[in-house]
Amino acid sequence: MIRFAVEKDLPGIVALLHQLNTDDPVVTDERYKTVFLQILANPNLKLCVVVENDKVISTCYLNIIPNLTRDASPYAVIENVVTDIAYRNKGYGKRVIEYALKHAWQQGCYKVMLQTGSTKESTHRFYKSCGFEARKTAYNIRNPKFVNK
Repeated sequence: MIRFAVEKDLPGIVALLHQLNTDDPVVTDERYKTVFLQILANPNLKLCVVVENDKVISTCYLNIIPNLTRDASPYAVIENVVTDIAYRNKGYGKRVIEYALKHAWQQGCYKVMLQTGSTKESTHRFYKSCGFEARKTAYNIRNPKFVNK
């Protein structure tokens, strides 16, 4: 089943995100829940999930951003794409990306952007197989607090 996340999905999403960023500290206070509830309450933010047997096995985060160019059409950013290591290479990642893209197009987005820090050719092939093209150069800057993460 593919759908938008609901409150009961938080532990599964956190576990997947830890697979994506194994160096991140495990947060044991209420910050995850507070941020998660903020995401769920915002109509422009969507956590897409693939669920099998009540387990979240794949997720991505879709951010829809209002915009004053392109006939005032919004654009979207997909972040934090991850599939549980036991379920990789079975099409779940592609399905969650397709679900996010479908929602972005329904919301009138004129483009969807995605960045990856991965240097693995297989990761780049995966995103290309989902329809993404390396068309622009991306730049980012990190808060010094997170430079080594």
